[in-house]
Amino acid sequence: MRFEQEVPRRCDGREATPLPQGLCADSTDLGHDECSGPGLFAACGLDGRPQNARQSRQFVTMTLNRWALQPLVPDTELVVSELVTNAVQHALTHTAADAEGYPLWLGLFRHPGHLVCAVADPSPDPPRPRDPDTLALGGRGLALIDALSDTWSWSPTLPYGKTIWATLPLPSPFRPKPRPLPRRPA
Repeated sequence: MRFEQEVPRRCDGREATPLPQGLCADSTDLGHDECSGPGLFAACGLDGRPQNARQSRQFVTMTLNRWALQPLVPDTELVVSELVTNAVQHALTHTAADAEGYPLWLGLFRHPGHLVCAVADPSPDPPRPRDPDTLALGGRGLALIDALSDTWSWSPTLPYGKTIWATLPLPSPFRPKPRPLPRRPA
């Protein structure tokens, strides 16, 4: 199977156009074992509509269940939902959200010891944490992401836009065991 021929699944379960740069939607589609080894990834296209937060939570649940990472589902759902909601509300113009295609991409990447959640959007503007009033209805998304993740940040995406990502620690059975330190001769 060639990478260029992969067809990703959208978060709502329908097929989408191929991911940019010939990436495939799910490493399990390439014959990798679903539950072992580093480097598992899954991605889906999002059309920029408000229901993308719900669709992204469904995608997280489905993917983490396939990867046998059920303990991560609640925190990952919340982190991804906040990342996607911020992208829909702050990174898209109304015309971009109404256009055909997938202006947003959600990716989950399993690495040794941690899970990376990433959302790419077309806006070059960096995320801006806010300090909302105690009665404010919004403005706490990045604070929630910061509280639930080990780290989070963003980087520009070429040729335009940015990717915001957060890492969550894997449950202990999936974490690599530390190597013992070599003993010094006495």
